[in-house]
Amino acid sequence: MKTLGLIATATFAVAALAQPAAQPPQTFASAADVDALIAKAKSEHKPSQPLIAQRILRLAPYNVNLEYRTSVGPASIHEKEAELFFVMDGAATMVTGGKLTEEKRTNPENLSGAGIEGGESRHIAKGDYIIVPENTAHWFSKIDGTLILMSLHVPRSK
Repeated sequence: MKTLGLIATATFAVAALAQPAAQPPQTFASAADVDALIAKAKSEHKPSQPLIAQRILRLAPYNVNLEYRTSVGPASIHEKEAELFFVMDGAATMVTGGKLTEEKRTNPENLSGAGIEGGESRHIAKGDYIIVPENTAHWFSKIDGTLILMSLHVPRSK
């Protein structure tokens, strides 16, 4: 009976260790912290890579990310989250609305595509804010050099 108890205890301990640990909140990032993330993204960037994303802050269910973009990447639809962007540096053309081209499902709550047909194009630059409602196609169709964004996905309940 002792052996069975030890086996059960060991099994539960291994299962508990195998569970991904909950990410602790990270509720502050200094300007120096963000500058270090930008420098890291710049040094890790590969020419074939349109985007490097890094976490700035975390307080479940919210994550604030740094997006370092140097070229056009795929278009997206987040079906259950709005997305807020703040342009920290650079400029681009952003398209919102319309329909994804070559649409494919990337996970249960997101779609991606090669681009967007239709939609509204606007030039964005340092200091601009954009909020994209859930279930809305969005795409950076042109990047002028390097675009550095802060992005926040905002879960929306229906």
